[in-house]
Amino acid sequence: MKKIAIIGSGSWGVALGIHLAKLGNEVRIWSFAKEEADLINNEKKCMFLPKVTIPEGISCTLSYEQAIKDADFILHVTPSKFTRNIVKEYKQFVTNQPIIICSKGFEKDSLETLDEVVKDEIPNAKIGVLSGPSHAEEVSIGIETAMVIASEHDDVQKMIQDAFMCDKMRIYTSNDIKGVEAGGALKNILAFCAGITAQMGLGDNSFAALLTRGLGEITRLGVAMGGSKDTFYGLSGLGDLIVTCLSEHSRNRKAGKLIGAGKTLEETKKEVGMTIESIDNIEVAYELAKKYNVEMPIVNAVYDILYNNLKPQDAVKMLMNREKKAE
Repeated sequence: MKKIAIIGSGSWGVALGIHLAKLGNEVRIWSFAKEEADLINNEKKCMFLPKVTIPEGISCTLSYEQAIKDADFILHVTPSKFTRNIVKEYKQFVTNQPIIICSKGFEKDSLETLDEVVKDEIPNAKIGVLSGPSHAEEVSIGIETAMVIASEHDDVQKMIQDAFMCDKMRIYTSNDIKGVEAGGALKNILAFCAGITAQMGLGDNSFAALLTRGLGEITRLGVAMGGSKDTFYGLSGLGDLIVTCLSEHSRNRKAGKLIGAGKTLEETKKEVGMTIESIDNIEVAYELAKKYNVEMPIVNAVYDILYNNLKPQDAVKMLMNREKKAE
């Protein structure tokens, strides 16, 4: 049995906690909201996973110290835009525990990946990134799932692989933190685009073209950022791209459908009701493409849809009429 701290009481943090508690571990979840903590502790419910009952072995606290004290490792599961501020708040309680980033995104102002953000704040921390095709709704009820843990430290890879693996979850290992992080963050943008195309009524041909050419775009950028090309054809790249673009569980796809239906950005955020990482990351990807001089026409088009009043129909026409080129 391990003691595990989870920073973040959203659907993904709670789903990971449920999985680990069912394997006999002691799980302590930190939440910023007393309402969420009380619901977990007293009613054994999560407001984001209404069909699930919280098992024994999980408690929720408003105290970083209480969550982290004596933990074997820390799972960081907060929206990417809050990562730095939250790490600043809990870093005083971290001793030698590995910090495993389970969020997917970038820091907007610095354009840094989340492992870089944590390293800025806790330079000596051992860091891992856990990613892959894994909806919280399915992990929380024990549907078979495969993921990847990336870290520069072999002992961190082994610790997480051993803690999570069972007949319901298979964990692969990787040394490519940058590739795993980039794939997880950038695929959300394509899921957003998939929602737009679904709402427009475009067909299977269009959807396949979006995923294929989109995967090419995020691979080019990820490699420029230091990731391995092969990583983007694994679980944290292609795998996560497929599940996020196809599923009605995906809040990023839902957000794209709302934009495709003519909703404003603010109306979309309000209706989805949870963090939409794709919207935050579209601006970052647009800036990263310029920084690394990487051609990303799909990212540029969706950026213009959100921020320059480009109509989705015109974006599709523009992409289809780009200059001729070899694949």
